[in-house]
Amino acid sequence: MNELQHVIRPVRADEWEKVKELRIAGLKDPAAPVAFLETVEQAEGHPDEFWRGRAEGASHGRAARQFVAEAADGRWDGSVTVLVEEGGTVDFFDQDVERTQGHVVGVFVRTEQRGTGLTEALFAAALEWAWGLEEPVLDRVRLFVHEGNGRAGGFYRKYGFELTGVVVPVPGNPGAKELEYVLRRPAG
Repeated sequence: MNELQHVIRPVRADEWEKVKELRIAGLKDPAAPVAFLETVEQAEGHPDEFWRGRAEGASHGRAARQFVAEAADGRWDGSVTVLVEEGGTVDFFDQDVERTQGHVVGVFVRTEQRGTGLTEALFAAALEWAWGLEEPVLDRVRLFVHEGNGRAGGFYRKYGFELTGVVVPVPGNPGAKELEYVLRRPAG
């Protein structure tokens, strides 16, 4: 199965159970310790209201949008979320956000779908949404990659993201580092 056999679309507010299931599946992936800043136990401990709020918040508006890859049988095989960080706020890493920008988080594609083009299709939809925002428009989208996650770093570089030189400690593990990658808005 490839991306042509999936519908790439934003989540709907009422799909919180599928949002939860896919997040937990991602956290059970062998790469999860260097891919996500949350554990399976933490995610499973969230009440249903948390998941309802997450789906609602990522389904509409400007603050966030979660895109999923839905197979013909209804199974979700991947997801990517774009958060909008407003200039003058503080980000997840307690760093000042100097400009309004997109922040890609929660990238996950099920193992059997990797290498099929599904990740690229998810990124294309997420970035089309981000670049389409107005007032203010986003001139860049960033993401952070754990220094030990070479596979993810390789994908992001191939997709056009560039290292910025910004390095932040991993929350709860100051000996490990997260590397910032940025993709600038296409000209035109």
